[in-house]
Amino acid sequence: MSSFSVFTVKVTLFCVVVLLAASQPFSNAQLDNSFYRDTCPRVHSIVREVLRNVSKSDPRILASLIRLHFHDCFVQGCDASVLLNSTDTIVSEQTAAPNNNSLRGLDVVNQIKTAVENACPGIVSCADILALAAEISSVLAHGPDWKVPLGRRDSLNASFDLANQNLPGPNFSLDQLKSAFERQNLNTTDLVALSGAHTIGRAQCRFFVNRLYDFNSTGNPDPTLNTTLLQALRAICPNGGPGTNLTNLDLSTPDRLDSNYYSNLQLQNGLLRSDQELFSTIGADTIPIVNSFSSNQTLFYENFKASMIKMSTIQVLTGTQGEIRAHCNFVNGNSATLTTLPTQQSSEDGVVSSI
Repeated sequence: MSSFSVFTVKVTLFCVVVLLAASQPFSNAQLDNSFYRDTCPRVHSIVREVLRNVSKSDPRILASLIRLHFHDCFVQGCDASVLLNSTDTIVSEQTAAPNNNSLRGLDVVNQIKTAVENACPGIVSCADILALAAEISSVLAHGPDWKVPLGRRDSLNASFDLANQNLPGPNFSLDQLKSAFERQNLNTTDLVALSGAHTIGRAQCRFFVNRLYDFNSTGNPDPTLNTTLLQALRAICPNGGPGTNLTNLDLSTPDRLDSNYYSNLQLQNGLLRSDQELFSTIGADTIPIVNSFSSNQTLFYENFKASMIKMSTIQVLTGTQGEIRAHCNFVNGNSATLTTLPTQQSSEDGVVSSI
């Protein structure tokens, strides 16, 4: 292939990414960016104030809340089902393998809900609070902002089984990642853009330690892992250790939502296998998208915003569907049947999903 042809292909791929960013408008007619304009006009500022205060002492909470929104939307849609505790009739998604002892931010959502209820009782759903918290977390992490479509209602149930089935794992191959996203009607560009959320946050050793010592039962480390990073991670995550030590997902700017995630992948510095797969899978159509996002942060931001909005409208409940929960942890009138843990707050910032 001539150099001109290579250049043409690269430009074409770049333009495709740009067009994908521009062609993902908010289209769910039942949601509205100004849904609470008359009924709870201060909801955005209330959520922002709580998160601004919490993030001063816990900057990791911003990544945790973006992840919490993702874990909600991938399981029966963006309906706040992830927040429900177990009761006589509900098996909580919080106890499913991708969530157990790794979700963070549940108590912060309750703080937000209390503040919102004080201002606008019975008006704002927990599902909308999750969507707003994700957007505001992006802004507080020096990332992009977007107009959040609002008007979701809360589910009356949860799905432990779907949480185990639908949430992509840290050791997924690229094909597995694509399949998980396709089930949610999210395309390859959405996969790469949403994975960029791993530019902030931290992960426990147990979710990537196999890459350090015994990748795919070979007795050797993952060959796609940068050798300098390998040695640094082995010091943090000893073989046979407890697996709960933490390390940054992004080596360079761990608390800033930027395009460095993609630059890290180019250097084989992706922490999770599911991250590095986007760049190191031979011939993958994700590679030119990673390259484009690495070289153009504005392009990444536009795609991230579009994909976050697209994800936030998955199978939403609106109108008379579901309810507006008074408490995010249980359906209305059912708090007396709580039989297991109150809302959990993990002390660790574990990452199990691909974002």
